[in-house]
Amino acid sequence: MKHLIRGSFEDDTGVAVIAKTRKKLQSPKMYKVILLNDDYTPMDFVVYVLKRFFKKTDQEAVEIMLDVHHKGSAICGVYTYEIAEMKVSLVTDCACEHGHPLQSVMEKE
Repeated sequence: MKHLIRGSFEDDTGVAVIAKTRKKLQSPKMYKVILLNDDYTPMDFVVYVLKRFFKKTDQEAVEIMLDVHHKGSAICGVYTYEIAEMKVSLVTDCACEHGHPLQSVMEKE
């Protein structure tokens, strides 16, 4: 006969056994941060933003900036929700401080 005692039970021999449950950890949902093209933000400012907030190299920043310019948008990085939200906010604040309408958005991956 088994008796439940605070997460443990006694088996038929009277020995207390502690029951453990294992929970499978799930990976957090990831979000893409995307820069959007506009007709007013200078290309060098977009490169600056990519290097400063997304830690891109000169070459990576130029390639992403050109994608934004030619395709209308480009992915800057993929992050957890909180980090992606912070990056979008940083880009928006920096663009406003410098008088540019540059926008970024986050999208579930």
